[in-house]
Amino acid sequence: MNAGTGSEPSGVLKRERVRDFLLQLVDERRPGDAIPSERTLCARLGVSRPTLRAAADELVATGLLVREHGRGMFVAPEKITQELVSADRSLTVPQAAGAWSSRLLEFTTRPAGARVARRLRISPAAEITYVARLRIVDDAPMAIEYLHIPAVLVPGIGAEELETGDLYEHLRTRHQVFVREALQSIEPTVTSAAEARLLDVPELSPALLFERLTTDAGGRPVEYVHSLYRGDRYRIVSRLTLGDAPAGAAPPAGAAHHPGIPPDERGFRAAVSSSTSGDVHGAG
Repeated sequence: MNAGTGSEPSGVLKRERVRDFLLQLVDERRPGDAIPSERTLCARLGVSRPTLRAAADELVATGLLVREHGRGMFVAPEKITQELVSADRSLTVPQAAGAWSSRLLEFTTRPAGARVARRLRISPAAEITYVARLRIVDDAPMAIEYLHIPAVLVPGIGAEELETGDLYEHLRTRHQVFVREALQSIEPTVTSAAEARLLDVPELSPALLFERLTTDAGGRPVEYVHSLYRGDRYRIVSRLTLGDAPAGAAPPAGAAHHPGIPPDERGFRAAVSSSTSGDVHGAG
């Protein structure tokens, strides 16, 4: 079960495999730990130095790796994480505007590997359905998306399900997989040369990197996705409800700062609820 579109996406997909390996190294190490040299990694992965460097550049740009001149690459310090809403508050995400469609770049079944297996809580040898697809809005390329679904959950899944309609609707009606919750992160990045060609933007253009883990009604991981969205065409808008803190009350520990609101701003120290408009990306 394979799908491809020639030489253009192949560079993206090769770099994607290198990126996954580097991310696995980051997962296995602590901040400040060294990453093997470029020569060692090229020999181990069987790729050229430009391919390896392109993948490493992306992780440097997103703050997961740091380069030190004459010393090599190291795992970056941990990032500061800020949730839009707390775990006990709802986050409403409407569908984004425009007519969305997909074009398959790769569609195959393969072993999960260590990194994806940890996220999906399956054996590294277990098979996953791996899909790379170009997301298109009103005939313009918007995102490159990489999906990983345990193959046992979607026997017989076809290309049509991945190019037309709502993927989650297909999972529910054709495979009896009922998605319920997802944990999603968003970070800034830039496009590589191969990604820029697919997205029809200049190389090193601003982009948004999404990662999402989706679970079903029983809490079982059913989908791991990461996507690269054009920064010039895609944005997320949050509507914040700003409540005043009770008179004389101190702000809760760890809750004194919200994105875009100075931590010492008077009157904004209570909890902030949010509804966010943007694509329920991956669902289409």
